[in-house]
Amino acid sequence: MPPSESDAPVALFSLPASAQGVAALPETAHGWPPLPLAAVIIDSAVPHLDRRFDYLVPPDLDVAAQPGVRVKVRFGHQMMTGWLVERHERITTGTKFVPLKTVVSTLPVLDPDVLALAERTAQRYAGNVADVLRNVVPPRVARVEKEFVDDAARAPETPAPVRSVSDYGLSDLDRLVDVTQELAGTVSRCALALPSAHGDWDAMGLLADVAQQTAAAERGVIIIVPDVRALERLSGLLESRLGRGGFARLSASDGPTPRYRDFLRVKTGQRRIVIGTRAAVWAPVHDLGLLVVWDDADTLHSEPRAPYHHAREVALMRAEAQACRALVVDTSRSVETQRLVESGHLHEIEVPRTVRHAVSPRVIATADSFNAARDPLASRARLPHLAWSAARSALEGKNVPAGPVLVQVGRSGFIPGLLCESCRNPARCRTCAGPLTYPNQLAAHRGEASCRWCGRHDRQFRCSECGSPRLRAGARGVDRTAEELGRAFPQVPVLSSSADHMLTTVDAEPALVVATTGAEPVADGGYASALLLDGDSQLQREGLRVPETVLGHWMRAATLVRPASQGGTVVVTAAREDVVGALVRMNPVSFASRELAERVHLQLPPAVRSAEILGPRPALQRFIDAVQLPYHAAHSPWIGPTPLSEDEPHGTGDYRALLFFPYKVAAEVTAVLRSARAASSARRTDGAVRLRIDPVDIL
Repeated sequence: MPPSESDAPVALFSLPASAQGVAALPETAHGWPPLPLAAVIIDSAVPHLDRRFDYLVPPDLDVAAQPGVRVKVRFGHQMMTGWLVERHERITTGTKFVPLKTVVSTLPVLDPDVLALAERTAQRYAGNVADVLRNVVPPRVARVEKEFVDDAARAPETPAPVRSVSDYGLSDLDRLVDVTQELAGTVSRCALALPSAHGDWDAMGLLADVAQQTAAAERGVIIIVPDVRALERLSGLLESRLGRGGFARLSASDGPTPRYRDFLRVKTGQRRIVIGTRAAVWAPVHDLGLLVVWDDADTLHSEPRAPYHHAREVALMRAEAQACRALVVDTSRSVETQRLVESGHLHEIEVPRTVRHAVSPRVIATADSFNAARDPLASRARLPHLAWSAARSALEGKNVPAGPVLVQVGRSGFIPGLLCESCRNPARCRTCAGPLTYPNQLAAHRGEASCRWCGRHDRQFRCSECGSPRLRAGARGVDRTAEELGRAFPQVPVLSSSADHMLTTVDAEPALVVATTGAEPVADGGYASALLLDGDSQLQREGLRVPETVLGHWMRAATLVRPASQGGTVVVTAAREDVVGALVRMNPVSFASRELAERVHLQLPPAVRSAEILGPRPALQRFIDAVQLPYHAAHSPWIGPTPLSEDEPHGTGDYRALLFFPYKVAAEVTAVLRSARAASSARRTDGAVRLRIDPVDIL
């Protein structure tokens, strides 16, 4: 109930402030409807307003004011939008009631089961329900709504026939998508690590087959992919089989009108197949039978806005709540998914070793003892002789079918990092201390470095440590690598793919395809070879997830290469044995299992859950002091507060505190943190305190 304000409309019914318990409103009083009260969730990010408020429903809005519609209400001195989530007749307070101002749209776009999932997500991530609901329903487009109001009854599309997934030789997967059987006992929630990403094992083709089979059994299916590039590939496959009208796409990149139109098609039952990025996990699919999350390790699956939920966790919670099946699939394996497998929350779909070896390329490590003895300079060369020979054989078709060669590099740009040639310290801008770079070949030829932060050009560099004017490359980007390979392999086309210019596919003709991690295009028939460069520099970066992330990049590149029986070869230039060994064996599951065992020993995520609190130091300290954790710890469980930046003076800027807590008390801890955040917000004397639960970039 909104607080009473002097300019608020006079309430037509109220109880004295001392009234206790609940009271019934007479059905005929003042001509109000039988269910005169509407519970509304205000669209506000303020933590202490994260609850339902009751408003009176005027008689003229009785028909339109149904659960799930958008409404406008007066809240204090301002008009705010919100969601009508329930109609009832019980009074639970003595505060005056204010009538609803208007119903924005008569279409009930918020389903009760989706609302329940949003409330559960807000509890898990200690956030506001209103923040979650902004992701649930796309922004309204009035013109599109009018189309559906005028013509609400449309028949669902008939799915096209599809081959059985038994062609993949996975009996567990057959059971997973056999949605024609009655759901009994435990619901299948599975994890699958694909050994290849082309031919019969094309991941997008597998997802399309699973979607068609589920829809053919008259069940709904949602497939969540991390980015637009994967969405375009999957969309192209489904469009070639079903036509554009056979599925719905939910992605912000499509624009508000197409996105909202497809959302309403799903809401009205016109589409059973939904594909999209992370927000598609909320799609109001009728009779949902299967939820699929592709490449769950990608950080794009994590919502960058409060409450920072992850699509994988939301999908699994929804699968449990709606008794449907779930599949987490990738060419690699995240440590979070491995924890779910080992704890019994997910069932492992095991690919037979013979099948995995039959579809995988041969992987060669230049740093192993045999190859290192044959090429002693391999550890110093960015392109060792073994990698150069593999690329030449693939391009010229020596002993193997000729085809394109993928060259994976870790950085974009030309020379993204510069060092002092004398002391090897990073070259810094004299204005803002930002990193200096050569953005292109012309700048490198002129010796004109520029700052990546402020853009200032520097032709007279002097090292702040030793005074040397000479620079050297600290890292080579995709453009510099393409130039060097173009000189090494004359007469061979060189293509580059990065975030600035991303290729989706390449043909089967011999060519050098230089791509940054995550931007590798798919080759028609698979690559003849792949060179994974800059492995050591990638593994030297700081972060808890670095080895897992680098192996994931390598695995996705390796699965794009032809199998060893067709001459497919992958050359990796890195020395870390555990990560390289997992790639050589093409077995990311064993690596994820070892990583998880180390996290359990060290009590680090995901073996435990985590919380990150950010804000000014005084507010952060008051927040920590106010939290009463529901379990006893031998010593303080808090880490920090510590400044986010070492360059900031003491006591200024934002600080961070970390909390690790076990799963068995996770619900109680998140509830306490959520309550403390709301109390801190209500005081208004503290600075803003931000709270993130299970952040993917915590360390």
